[in-house]
Amino acid sequence: MNDISQKIPVTVITGDLGAGKTSLLNHLLVNNKGKKLAVIVNEFGEIGIDSDLVLRSDEEILEMNNGCICCNIRGDLVRIVENILINFGQTEQIIVETTGLADPAPIIQSFWIEETLIKKTKLDGLITVVDSFHFNKHKDCPHVRKQISFADVILLNKTDLINIEEQKNIEEYLNILNPLAKFIKTKFSSPNEILFNIGGFDLSNALKIDPLFLISNNHKHPKDINAICIKNNQIINGDLFNKWIYKFAQFNGENLYRYKGIINLDNEPRRFVFQGVHMTLDGRPGKPWEKGEKRINQVVFIGRNLDDIEIKSGFNSCTI
Repeated sequence: MNDISQKIPVTVITGDLGAGKTSLLNHLLVNNKGKKLAVIVNEFGEIGIDSDLVLRSDEEILEMNNGCICCNIRGDLVRIVENILINFGQTEQIIVETTGLADPAPIIQSFWIEETLIKKTKLDGLITVVDSFHFNKHKDCPHVRKQISFADVILLNKTDLINIEEQKNIEEYLNILNPLAKFIKTKFSSPNEILFNIGGFDLSNALKIDPLFLISNNHKHPKDINAICIKNNQIINGDLFNKWIYKFAQFNGENLYRYKGIINLDNEPRRFVFQGVHMTLDGRPGKPWEKGEKRINQVVFIGRNLDDIEIKSGFNSCTI
């Protein structure tokens, strides 16, 4: 297994058209703490526009404009990353800005299944920029809900243009779509926090899963995307769990957007951590359980039309 500490971290920025992705990218370029960055800007169409809006600096700006990165140009992504690795050897971080219409799933999967990306890079996290001012107009668009559901960090942008009650309603909606994500409120896509080293897809450390569901009868739930959480202190049988999770992912993969968990597998000294996107699943031992620590299973599934009873009964059937 390649040493993950030697791999170049990759940050993916996604979000709807006009949400503020390029503004965030420019913010990261200016506030990069001296990191040597390489930026991949994805355009939808033969003529690129967004790359001309990116602030010029010492960073390498590479453009893909022959299609949506999530559809038919995964090979281009690999070739551009290879170009970065060969020609820009001092690169410390890669940032990928997707088109506003992108489905994040194939992008994430590329870093798990493409040999070059597996060996040389690590997907650090996915940041989704949300246009809070126009949110209600676009919240039911499939690509917007997917971008939110896959996010490790959600940048709630343009908060200066809405009131406190509107912010609260948007956050409640987002928290139902994705209870795993960290929310950051901004205007002009300028967060006060450093958005590198998110660790959202780093399984070398135990995953922190503490989903918070806002209990309220006053807000509308998304129609078809839901998050299902399981938390118990049972011992999980490894063979039963493997059979169940792979079968479940195979039959429900199209609707499984993001899932991750920490489990007490076979009462081993180390916790087992896993995560998946659609039918692509990765898992390995995490850090040791501390002496006297309660071994709590924490699992979250986010997706479309997921069956709460089916998932919970299936997971519980794996207990010893």
